[in-house]
Parts: sequence; structure tokens; C-alpha cells
Amino acid sequence: MSLSARDSTQRRAQRNRTRLRKLANGRLRLSVFRSSKNIYAQIIDDERGVTVAAASSLEGEQKKGSDKDAAAKVGALVAQRAIEKGVKDVVFDRGGYLYHGRVKALADAAREAGLNF
Repeated sequence: MSLSARDSTQRRAQRNRTRLRKLANGRLRLSVFRSSKNIYAQIIDDERGVTVAAASSLEGEQKKGSDKDAAAKVGALVAQRAIEKGVKDVVFDRGGYLYHGRVKALADAAREAGLNF
């Protein structure tokens, strides 16, 4: 029986998360969720089950939306909040999304703001 597109996407994302947890070596996870209208990022401590820092394109005075500029602002904001909490090294969890467009813009902005991954 073949899987639906949604099932295969969810299975791929879970497989990626499991692999990242094994390779993390104690580093926290930068998880990205992308909807059609917004983008969200979280720094997650999987050992304690706690979100350390989070940011989204819904926050504050920044431009709401689903373009690369909004994603870059979210990446910089989540990196700034993580560094304030003392987190510099993370593992990037793209959540099954292709590393392209908004996801890449978020990752590049987080790197420029000081996160290492």
C-alpha cells in the first residue's frame, strides 16, 4: 500500500528529527516550520523537552508575510534570543522542507547573527 503525500512527508520529517537527535552530541535543535503565510523557528532542548528560544513572522513590528525578507528577520531574531540565553551551537532541523527559499534565508540570517551549525 502506498503512502499519501502527507504521510510520506511526515515520515521523512520524523526520520530527519530522529537522525538529528542522534548526531546532535548535546547541541540544541533549531527547528523550522513554514506555512503558506508565515514562518516560525524554535531552539529546542530535546533532552529536557524545553523550548529555549522562539521567533515567528507574526511578532512585533516586522513585516508579516511569507517572503524571504520576513524569514531572514525571523532567523536573526531567533539567533539573537538564543545568544542571549547562552546558546551558540545548534543543529539545523529543516523539518522535511527543502533547503531553498525561505528556509535557506532563515538559516543564512541565523548564521550571520552568530549561531553555528
